[in-house]
Amino acid sequence: MRNTRVFTKKPLSVGIEVDLDDFSTKHLETVLRLVPGNPVTIFNGEGGEFKAFIKSSGRKKTTVQVSEYSEINRESPLKIHLGIGLSRGDRMDSIVQKSTEAGVTQISPLFTERTEVKLTGRRLENKLLHWEKICISACEQSYRNKIPVINSPIKINDWIYRVSSVKKIVLDHNALTTISALRKENNVSSVCLLIGPEGGLSEEEIHTSNVADFSIFSLGPRIFRTETAPIAAISILQSLWGDIT
Repeated sequence: MRNTRVFTKKPLSVGIEVDLDDFSTKHLETVLRLVPGNPVTIFNGEGGEFKAFIKSSGRKKTTVQVSEYSEINRESPLKIHLGIGLSRGDRMDSIVQKSTEAGVTQISPLFTERTEVKLTGRRLENKLLHWEKICISACEQSYRNKIPVINSPIKINDWIYRVSSVKKIVLDHNALTTISALRKENNVSSVCLLIGPEGGLSEEEIHTSNVADFSIFSLGPRIFRTETAPIAAISILQSLWGDIT
């Protein structure tokens, strides 16, 4: 039987019973068709995970009995903070999902010069909740036990001057230096990665980031879509300094 993983925001400890939320209840019962007695793995983002089994289930509530604890850690030693220009349609959903699977630590959606998305008030709140659910599902699927932070969208210049890390990188397909030049650098434990929306970042935004100590790199001779570039870049960074080998 597959290892079904479930996230909860509730405190966890060996021996307790936990009532799952409506989203998890529906997924376990309707989608996976699990029944009482079936094993699951449960985690709450604080590190480690617990073996458990479904004690009771119904349309409105599923209760699991928590048993054995494991301290297993699948987080990368490289902390990656992705600053990404807000994109239209389901592109942001894909970016959140795939960058979570690739091991990103933090995601900041950015309002840039070429951003065409308007997010305020209730629509913004709903989007953040939507991205959080995507992030959680990606962690359940990829066996991560910690949930990446998804920040509220801010203006790109505010983000550029606010973030800090050992290495700051901005992608520009016109850059003369490719990201492969980073192979020469060692002992990098954290990275801020800046990527634009559809149409990329403006020359002024790239210049501003460069002034703020961001190094400018390209991913090579081809131009990637805004939903593809983060995954390619994060995978390369994880290969250089993280846990993709």
